[in-house]
Amino acid sequence: MNSSPIPNTAPFAEEEIEILNRVVGPASPTQRAWLAGFLAGVDASTTALQPVGGAQPAEPLTILYATESGNSERLALDIAKAARKMGLKPSVVDMADLDVATLASVRRLVVIAATWGEGDPPARAMRAYAELMGEGAPHLDGTEFGVLALGDTAYTEFCAIGKALDARLAALGGKRVAERVDCDLDFAEPAGHWIETALKALAPVEEAGRRVIAVDFGAKAASSSGLGPVEAEITELIQLNSSQSEKVTIHLELGFDGAAPPYKPGDSLDIYPENDAAYVDDLLKAAGLASDAALRAELTKGRDVTTLSLKTLESYATTTAHQEVKALLESADARAWIADRQLIDLLQSFPVRLSADQLRQITRPLAPRAYSIASSRREVGEEVHLLISAVRYQSFGRVRKGVASGHVADQLKKGQRLRVKLRPNRHFALPSPERDIIMVGPGTGIAPFRAFVQERGATGASGRSWLFFGDRQFTHDFLYQLEWQDALKDGSLTRMDVAFSRDTPEKLYVQHLIWEQRRDLVDWLDNGAYFYVCGDAKAMAKDVRAALVRAYADVKAQSVEAAEQAVNDIDGEHRYLQDTY
Repeated sequence: MNSSPIPNTAPFAEEEIEILNRVVGPASPTQRAWLAGFLAGVDASTTALQPVGGAQPAEPLTILYATESGNSERLALDIAKAARKMGLKPSVVDMADLDVATLASVRRLVVIAATWGEGDPPARAMRAYAELMGEGAPHLDGTEFGVLALGDTAYTEFCAIGKALDARLAALGGKRVAERVDCDLDFAEPAGHWIETALKALAPVEEAGRRVIAVDFGAKAASSSGLGPVEAEITELIQLNSSQSEKVTIHLELGFDGAAPPYKPGDSLDIYPENDAAYVDDLLKAAGLASDAALRAELTKGRDVTTLSLKTLESYATTTAHQEVKALLESADARAWIADRQLIDLLQSFPVRLSADQLRQITRPLAPRAYSIASSRREVGEEVHLLISAVRYQSFGRVRKGVASGHVADQLKKGQRLRVKLRPNRHFALPSPERDIIMVGPGTGIAPFRAFVQERGATGASGRSWLFFGDRQFTHDFLYQLEWQDALKDGSLTRMDVAFSRDTPEKLYVQHLIWEQRRDLVDWLDNGAYFYVCGDAKAMAKDVRAALVRAYADVKAQSVEAAEQAVNDIDGEHRYLQDTY
């Protein structure tokens, strides 16, 4: 074999040719073939490959997502990865960052939209969603689109946002080339099928003698925690409320066999719960399956046996042919009937003996529950701390419990193990250490802010921090009270305002504190502070935003419209951040 295969006429300097000959000269045929392929790949990362007839440029595809828990974002990245292989050039856009006017120039559009709570868009997507649904939305003539909707059949307005966006895009002149699919919590399989179908409809048609070869070696892989689920040991389980409180709030500390998941302040942890054993036994008895031990184990650990939705009613009617359930569905009363009821109420109110397969068909997989992480690794080391409020209430003569919170509060003890998985949340992260932060977290909404304060104390952050906290009673429900006092003393927390709703003749909430402290609050925000809200999405988060708008209107002597725009501007600068549930 020629020991000097690189000729002196090659476009390299003399010393470079000598180095190349040292490598290539003694190389085996296999090594040379590998090197040739490698260099071809490097070249393809910056230039299009040229098959016979020339290459067809990759066509752009805009992938727009609206997310609260991160599922829509992960699917958007999956779509982008698949799109590259089909001759498309994808751009992934968070609806929070969308300039709605730019949609007029988009020719291929995929939308993945989650519905939050009772038919609301995700908090980060509210501005763009309102603009898109408003009179100023652009015409989309010539735009081909498809919508994938994510939701939860436990809520009345299942996939409402995806449905609304699908109809709106068509009304604005867009051409629907992929029929919308509405996904429940177990969305992986239907979403995968939809992605394949939608991309085939949106992919460019190959011209005769031309084909697309899209090789993107520089593309970033879809983000994934790759962390589980894993098992954690419960090292501490402490009830934070006093014995006289009406509430049960658990401080849970988890240890790991080795390093803890690499979480950051603002991230959440998924808990994989088990159903209450007594409830499962009652359900099996109602179904006529009390003796099926294998099914009991499956239902306890793997199936959602509490959720009752219209979809559940429909499945029950189809599976059992129960005429009274069919009549209920055909009436106008079905939606009202399921409110505050669970699956066991359906089986007991409309009894019929079921097979194991029939019972499986009217349930769905038991999904994990996400809880904000209440610790910083810089402070607690290889542990994760969570703050969990036990959900308990009565309806129709039965005591109800939250699945995950009941599992933690009533079934788990120190030393037992729990399956968990990290759920990163890059949209609820701390800013640079010199920036000021304002944190609003009533009840268990305070959890991520404990992590924030620990992190800032450990890193010596120079920015100021201001915490608003609220609960029922000062004496019985002041979560982490001594820790906040220590943080105020050492400077890791600059200021704290508290509201205890049951300690005053008129109920006092965090939004009232925002109004009382409006001048300082507006001053902090005008000087670049970040504003964080964590907790209840139905009322609290909306009330806090309304209070902030009122504060701006008063302090700045502005109209309500101008004040709303001021808050929208903070939002647009990604300084108004929410983690609500």
